[in-house]
Amino acid sequence: MRWQIVAEARRWLGTPYQHGQSVCGVGCDCLGLIRGVWRGLYGPEPWVLDPYTGDWAECGGEERLKTACDRWLRPVALTAAQAGDVLIFRMRDTAVAKHAAILSAGPIEDPRAQLIHAYWGHAVTETWLGRWWRRHLIAAYAYPDAAHLTPPSSRPGGLESTAPKIRGGAFRRDLSWHN
Repeated sequence: MRWQIVAEARRWLGTPYQHGQSVCGVGCDCLGLIRGVWRGLYGPEPWVLDPYTGDWAECGGEERLKTACDRWLRPVALTAAQAGDVLIFRMRDTAVAKHAAILSAGPIEDPRAQLIHAYWGHAVTETWLGRWWRRHLIAAYAYPDAAHLTPPSSRPGGLESTAPKIRGGAFRRDLSWHN
């Protein structure tokens, strides 16, 4: 399953950064990437996402990202994180966790480990998990075991049924719009 997660995340490489979005090839932020990989693996998301700010320095707020990960993903010890796991970052000690990525090459203890993520000013990219990122890493999660789930392409309605809903319509996988 891990190779499927990394392959799905790599499909998003080059997607422009767009806060609050999650459309492969069109726009996404770091959470949009995690959500898009979820849809690619499991189909529709099991939750409704409330609006959130992109402020990495937000202090004293609610730990919404970490709380959501605690609910929908399986916690993994930081030292045990492997390719395909979701990584959560806090940019300052006093700030809430505001960044997520997918470990794409590793284990995490490997100094050559890499991550796939989206952040302001950059398209989805695969980069080295260097010292700066490691200093801000606070948690790791695994996507749930999907062995029992039906792949999106074999569900009734095919891939279109997993397209994200946007302003009363949806993008099809070929990026055409329908209501």
